Amino acid sequence: MTIIITGTSAGIGFALAQFFGKKGHHVFGLSRKMVESPYFTTIPTDITDNSQVQNAITEILKTQTRIDVLINNAGMGMVGAVEDSSKEDILKLFNLNLVGAAQMISAILPTMREQKAGKIINISSIGSEMGLPFRGFYSASKSALDKVTEAIRYEVYPWNIEVCTLHLGDIKTKIAENRVKTKVSEPYQQTFDHVYSLMNAHVDEGSEPEEVANYIENLLNKNSWKPHYYLGKFGQKIGVPLKWILPQLFYEKLMKKYNKLS
Repeated sequence: MTIIITGTSAGIGFALAQFFGKKGHHVFGLSRKMVESPYFTTIPTDITDNSQVQNAITEILKTQTRIDVLINNAGMGMVGAVEDSSKEDILKLFNLNLVGAAQMISAILPTMREQKAGKIINISSIGSEMGLPFRGFYSASKSALDKVTEAIRYEVYPWNIEVCTLHLGDIKTKIAENRVKTKVSEPYQQTFDHVYSLMNAHVDEGSEPEEVANYIENLLNKNSWKPHYYLGKFGQKIGVPLKWILPQLFYEKLMKKYNKLS
């Protein structure tokens, strides 16, 4: 298979590219940083720049006759109070987490339509299912990607193209180094410091990136997909169905307790 993965310079994306490359697939990693690996080919690409995206796909199609899989993994986190978040930071976040993914999909769909087959996985977050304290805009950006995924499933099914979101819990990566961190104003500082420390501890205790690779491999072997899949520790995954069935205020109390806000 020919597999395109975005955000392969480190973390989950790098682990995915290595994993599928070792399996013998033709893997192309799109990231702003050049990465040397015997298992996949890096094409330096800023996916927020549509001309770079188009050029990358053109380059891939010079040697490949198909594009079987797109994994939209590139993204960033953002932490801080809603009140303190600037327009510039919000737009930067949505430009990568939503617009970049949409541009990648638009670039590969003509090929997938022509071959009447293809699979697209948008990497989302369990946090897209609820507003997380001091991560409101991150939750919103991933939730927006979820809804786009649901919509496009209707639009591309005539060509046997499968699309889903994979909602991840905390994964052991260096995500903390790449988060957008807004300036936190005095009223929120003490609470934010506490939540931020807990947030990083959850990442350190998270699942290994290789678990994501194994999960996706199993997903690619399925003939048809549901819109949403969830991978993470039980304590995080259970938050999704609980939000659907519990009274809203009671759910908020549970979230406050989980985040040690009360």
